[in-house]
Amino acid sequence: MPTPYNPTDFVVQPFAPDRQQLRIALVTETYPPEINGVAMTLGRMVDGLLRRGHAIQLVRPRQHALDVPAEQRSFEEVLATGVPIPNYGGLKFGLPAKARLARLWQHKRPDLVHVVTEGPLGWSAIGAARKLRLPVTSDFHTNFHSYSRHYGFSWLKAPIASYLRKFHNRTQATLVPTRALAHELGGAGYENLAVVSRGVDTAQFNPGRRSRELRAAWGIMDTDTPADTLVALYVGRLAPEKNLPLVLDAYAAIRAAHPDTRLVFVGDGPLRGSLEASCPKAIFAGMRSGVDLAAHYASADLFLFPSLTETFGNVTTEALASGLGVVAYRYAAAADLIVDGDNGRHAPPGDAAAFIAAAADLAGDREQLRRVRAAAPASVAQLDWEIIHDSFARTLCGIVASHERQHYDNREFLVVPD
Repeated sequence: MPTPYNPTDFVVQPFAPDRQQLRIALVTETYPPEINGVAMTLGRMVDGLLRRGHAIQLVRPRQHALDVPAEQRSFEEVLATGVPIPNYGGLKFGLPAKARLARLWQHKRPDLVHVVTEGPLGWSAIGAARKLRLPVTSDFHTNFHSYSRHYGFSWLKAPIASYLRKFHNRTQATLVPTRALAHELGGAGYENLAVVSRGVDTAQFNPGRRSRELRAAWGIMDTDTPADTLVALYVGRLAPEKNLPLVLDAYAAIRAAHPDTRLVFVGDGPLRGSLEASCPKAIFAGMRSGVDLAAHYASADLFLFPSLTETFGNVTTEALASGLGVVAYRYAAAADLIVDGDNGRHAPPGDAAAFIAAAADLAGDREQLRRVRAAAPASVAQLDWEIIHDSFARTLCGIVASHERQHYDNREFLVVPD
């Protein structure tokens, strides 16, 4: 089995936290009910912080004209002006709001500002926090510089990478989800990196969610024999940065030896139409969530995930917890969690031929597939969300304590020039 995460690798915490409850201002472009990896992860992190007694102020863009702060939420929301992100399903990024945030935080001072996304709103939040001498931290959630070549502006890759490095280095700590990413970013000039992993809800995602009724809806009649029809699954955004042509290539290789294999896509996005045209026999289930999503995972057999733009890849842990035979590049979460041939299969990053061969080999060897699937759930059992929440809260408390001891011996809160 892979070595379990030490979620505080790379964290320098010279002082024990003075306080266990914080007032935290969280700045983000996305939050539930929006469905994407960042939103869902952040939603869980906020719930974990609230259960531990921390107070949350969520700063986010207004996503549509009727968007108002949710009264039923147990935290404060502040809505900023939002502008649509091109080609990204209605999601908006926030416009700069440094002066407004500085006034807000001077009047109602948080203990820490945590910036989740790297848009103009996040940049201005860092500026406001620094002006008020507030400790500020950030998350590295998305490889935007890697996305550039998939959206026709590869010439911006270097400027975007430079911007992201400068953005995060203005904070006192940048939280990343894997040791591999911390090493990669450290080599690219990022400073003050802290590893806080992401969790998986094993009560929701587990092999017990397998549904004969769902498989029957996919046209499969199981017989409880090793020769039952295989289902290959992809879950995620149907978008260029996910490298989806490789899913089709791997599926074609599997079908060459096993013609009855089915392919199911869960998710939506700009490539759905072209994928449906390229693979009309595939099943497109659209967006799914909750127990319904868990059933879609557990009712498949193989999970094909060829993305090379993830910072973590929550779907990898969800597929492992669901007992699937995961095939992925040795990258992001898969690099830390999968031992090739033990609890899944992986290929060297970017080696499409090796990815296809691993998928075809696993599909063709039913005993290997049975063994891998049996080992998969135990390999992510250590990623219980409560452990991750404890690590996240402990990290933030330590940063606040260190900042206060360094800057606020007299506890005077000053507004300083930029």
